[in-house]
Amino acid sequence: MLLTSYRIIICGFEKNSLRIIMETKKIQISESLPFGIMLALSGGCMDAYSYMYRGHVFANAQTGNMLLFGVNLANADFAAALIYLLPVVCFAAGLVISQIICSKKQFLSIHWKQISLSAEATMLVIVAILPHTADRAANVLTSFACGIQVESFRMIHDNNVATTMCIGNLRSGVFNISQYINTRERTYLKRAYLYFILIVAFIIGAIIESALINAIGELAILLSPILLIIALVYMFQAPLTFDGDKYI
Repeated sequence: MLLTSYRIIICGFEKNSLRIIMETKKIQISESLPFGIMLALSGGCMDAYSYMYRGHVFANAQTGNMLLFGVNLANADFAAALIYLLPVVCFAAGLVISQIICSKKQFLSIHWKQISLSAEATMLVIVAILPHTADRAANVLTSFACGIQVESFRMIHDNNVATTMCIGNLRSGVFNISQYINTRERTYLKRAYLYFILIVAFIIGAIIESALINAIGELAILLSPILLIIALVYMFQAPLTFDGDKYI
């Protein structure tokens, strides 16, 4: 479940020749770009599903939910306010559960992130069988799953990322573009590519999910656990070697 990347460090001169050390770094497969793309596709699916099919509630974008919570409070519509508050609370609960699973990793026979993926996929399968009359429960489970994902999978090749939302990735991508313009250092360009490819994957997931909702209704969310199961299987693969010059 580990990837190996190499970084060349020029340490200095020794007898008129460069002395070069190759530093080996182990990273989890769950921190690879293909893995992150699968999670971002799933993240786009979840947000599109909860908003389009489950009462215009956001599964991932908790800023939107908190905004609508405040608007409904201002209008004294407390029942509607509760609809938007519950996903926020459950998202936060997902963050906590992810940390608890991580804290028990020394007692686990498999990687703790595989448990997170399994729990998330299970919850989304349950969401797929809930009728429209249970939209509130569906949104609670979806937001809980999103909280687990956003906390469990935060890094790709030592870069902080988000696979269930876009605003942080957009900020980081634009920052690295501006740094590249200022310094012409290609490392910044590579990092910007990483963030923007995750944004594109999120949007593609939302597009596909929208088409599936029109075709199969509540079952459309099943695309998300399918992607998560593929990612789970991917984590069982043998270690791979990556060239540090080609990967961030």
